[in-house]
Amino acid sequence: MQLKTPIILLNENVIETRGLSKSFGSVQALNGIDLQVPRNSIFGFLGPNGAGKTTTMKILLGLARPTGGSGAIFGLDIVRESVAIRERIGYLPQQPRFIDYMTARENLEFAAKFFFRASRAQIRVRCDEMLELVGLTDKAERPIRGFSGGEKQRLGIALAQIHSPELLILDEPAAALDPLGRQSVLEIMERLRRHTTIFYSTHILDDVQRISDTVAILNHGQLVASGPIEQLLSGKDGVIYALKIRNAPPDFATRLESLPWVTQVRSSEKNGLTSWLVSVSDEAAAEAHLLRHALSDPALKIVEFSRKKYELEEVFMEIVRGDSNDI
Repeated sequence: MQLKTPIILLNENVIETRGLSKSFGSVQALNGIDLQVPRNSIFGFLGPNGAGKTTTMKILLGLARPTGGSGAIFGLDIVRESVAIRERIGYLPQQPRFIDYMTARENLEFAAKFFFRASRAQIRVRCDEMLELVGLTDKAERPIRGFSGGEKQRLGIALAQIHSPELLILDEPAAALDPLGRQSVLEIMERLRRHTTIFYSTHILDDVQRISDTVAILNHGQLVASGPIEQLLSGKDGVIYALKIRNAPPDFATRLESLPWVTQVRSSEKNGLTSWLVSVSDEAAAEAHLLRHALSDPALKIVEFSRKKYELEEVFMEIVRGDSNDI
């Protein structure tokens, strides 16, 4: 296996990969993945089942070796310096395991002893901090076997965070939880943002849209989209304004298209109302003049006016389906 020259971090990216690849015999699980994960960000790693997310995480954790490309975490090579990297990472698998006859505190103290050469009192203080962080202080002395799924997941985050890692890698941290459990886990992740970088996989797109700064979408082992979530949600068609109008005159579309910053006008009718999607090249001009231009006609009535907002699910499906059609 021939890997490329190791990456030296010269910026604020905690994780960087270049051309990262992994094959299992004739099956290409990953094909040339380039990732950049900024420091103190929440990075959502998305993709349909079988896209290669878990394989990527295993490589980053040193649990699998790439067959091509290179990667660095904290500027350290993910192959040659894996042990040093793991000392600075916390990991939560999709289904965390515990010593279920032990209490939450006992599980934390057991894990803490692997990382700290400290007195029992000092370790206890650290465990108290983690129990408070994940909202389990009142359940500290309860055996794990009586915990709910959400409580176990929160304890798993506490275990992953026990040694104050610089990077948390979380595999589907809220996948099996009810809405209240998911809410709790997301709130913990948002609190941890100040102290660490979070790289997590999930298929719950609403959660990603709520808390993530940056998103990468993997499909068939290839990275098909990556960037700040605001950039992905802006849509490939750029800035679009939506108007819903009653009594639109026949020449309304022509009047809109005559504006120098309008690039496209689309319309549809339903229940006596006409909905218009107006694509613009100059957001500032549209914000200042589009509504005023429409209101210049006293005959029409504007029922709704807003900038079109994309949902991540809409963007995700469009990207993944489009990529599938190309393959």
